[in-house]
Amino acid sequence: MRLPALLLRPKNNVHKNDFGHVLVVAGSPAMLGAACLTSLAAMRSGAGLVTAAVPKGLNLTLQKKISHVVMTWPVPQTRSMAFAFAAAAVILGRIGKFNVVAIGPGLSVNPSTTRFVRRMVAACPVPMVVDADALNALAGHTDILLEAKAPRVLTPHPGEMARLMGVNRGMIESDREGIARRYARQYRCVVVLKGHRTVVASPDGKVYINTTGNAGMATAGTGDVLPGMIAAFLAQGLSPFEASKSAVYLHGRAGDRVSRKHPKASMIALDLIG
Repeated sequence: MRLPALLLRPKNNVHKNDFGHVLVVAGSPAMLGAACLTSLAAMRSGAGLVTAAVPKGLNLTLQKKISHVVMTWPVPQTRSMAFAFAAAAVILGRIGKFNVVAIGPGLSVNPSTTRFVRRMVAACPVPMVVDADALNALAGHTDILLEAKAPRVLTPHPGEMARLMGVNRGMIESDREGIARRYARQYRCVVVLKGHRTVVASPDGKVYINTTGNAGMATAGTGDVLPGMIAAFLAQGLSPFEASKSAVYLHGRAGDRVSRKHPKASMIALDLIG
């Protein structure tokens, strides 16, 4: 696959704001690394700026863990230091600063956080990549996707897809392409159904089946890298389908390059970002 022209930066007279500002909404006390991986992946994939929103009690810890090139934003939290529902109003009040939101990695399933996610998915006026625990928050409430004010890209693995649809995982695996295509059309979103030969489906019926990647990528954190890549490509002007297709291909391609340097059993998510 050829890299989309928008990502090649042929002009010299440019500014970081020309390449978009990604907001990553991720992390909880036990899964703060997810916010780091998604944010750094967005920077490495060409976003001009990246801000990581995090429960306020975790902000200083995140600043120590995360790259120096990523900004952080402390927002309202619950007693257990998860995202509070009140964080939605705070973020939506300043959403004009951002071009794209990636939400979900490491969020937890705290009830207040679940309500926060549903509010964000319904009301956020910029494109959004919805991953991990944000997908779990939508289970049983998928009509929220039809209220969305801007494009939504969903990145479920088969288990998350099964929860979204209220079916068993075997049904998902039996017809990956057909299910992704139908879900994308029904809920007017791009679906990235992850796994061996990841399927990318658009609401207008376009489908891409990926051929890159390997078993070494079956390790903690590699799934957190992908939404950061998709968000960065969206921020640089690609359409939701093109951003998703390119990110899936390059995510797997990075994994294939890493596997030529390290045994597959020893690969880690940071290797892909590098």
